[in-house]
Amino acid sequence: MARSGYTLPVFAVAAAKAALTHLLEQPPTLETATEKPVRAPSPSQLNLQTTIALDPGEATIAIQQVATLDRTTALAICLSDPGDNLDLTRNTPVWAWVQRVERNNIDSENNLILEAGEGLGRTATGEPAFYAYARRLFDRNLRPLIPPRHQVTVRVILPEGRRLAQQTSNAAFGILDGLALLGTSGISQPHSATEQLEDYRSHLQTAIQDTPHLVFCIGHNGQRTARRLGIDDRHIVQTGNWMGAMLVEAGLRGAESVLLLGYQGKLIKLAGGIFNTSSHVADAKLPILAAAIAQVEVNSTETEGDRLSLIQTVLNAPTAEVAHQQLVSAGLAEPVFTRLARQVSTRARAYIQKYATVDVKMGTVLCDRQGNVIAQDRSLGNSEQ
Repeated sequence: MARSGYTLPVFAVAAAKAALTHLLEQPPTLETATEKPVRAPSPSQLNLQTTIALDPGEATIAIQQVATLDRTTALAICLSDPGDNLDLTRNTPVWAWVQRVERNNIDSENNLILEAGEGLGRTATGEPAFYAYARRLFDRNLRPLIPPRHQVTVRVILPEGRRLAQQTSNAAFGILDGLALLGTSGISQPHSATEQLEDYRSHLQTAIQDTPHLVFCIGHNGQRTARRLGIDDRHIVQTGNWMGAMLVEAGLRGAESVLLLGYQGKLIKLAGGIFNTSSHVADAKLPILAAAIAQVEVNSTETEGDRLSLIQTVLNAPTAEVAHQQLVSAGLAEPVFTRLARQVSTRARAYIQKYATVDVKMGTVLCDRQGNVIAQDRSLGNSEQ
């Protein structure tokens, strides 16, 4: 039986509540944290009071550490636990720095301030990446604890947030420099692979009744790019990482053409014969990219040593996005990714022929993290998309 867990906002609120409660329990004469021994870390129970998010409405979160820093501030730390989900935030430390100060004429609407510390992302306008559900949790769990004529500032810190954000599509959605406190529910409910795939297949079966020309998108970033390119929603089918299974389904259901559209770091895996694009299954995107670099034509001013140096640089890149920028700087992005787009189309067409024994026209559009088209193979030969 798969175990459910909690979303990241729950842990941020739990740490903040633990820190605030710890502050409120200190004697009013406390001047510094050294005047009184810091309490040992202890579990803290968080009453979420949100029956939509949790049923029956409570979550028990273990607090790893809590300490008074001075007479007005405290820090609490807990670890994220998303349950049996493939979630990169598993065991991520979540810190909450909380300050309580006395303010004259402060009202209940302004007595709680939320700030983004290190690792918590910001929007393109500079606002902390606290989304509506997270703000509601903070309101319901912290505001009732704040004494009259006091203001509480909560600074959420994710020490691993900046690094982990590089493995997400946050930047494509305008979240910069860290993770966001996302979610519409406190529960992180695991879904089996079978359930996910069946959802995608069901959508494809519905879409193909309206049109035989489909556009496969991995994630909402690809879908948003497709719409920006003027592709009608009736053609768009979400695939998740199940590219191989969805291609075969399209062939069996009578699709005439499929355009693959999405982030290059996902789709170029198909050029290497990887048809489940989850990094938990296989992640050979950089070697595939390096092989393509070796195959493109050398320009007249480039030496063999230059090419080998670039290949090594790409193989050592921390992400596919960084590798793309390295190729842009070297002036090879266009030929390398155009070659890969053609290879993706060829491999995908052969995959359908092998497992569905039908011939489906294929095309590929590769995008960067921001959804900008960097290369394409649009040899579908139809005008439906």
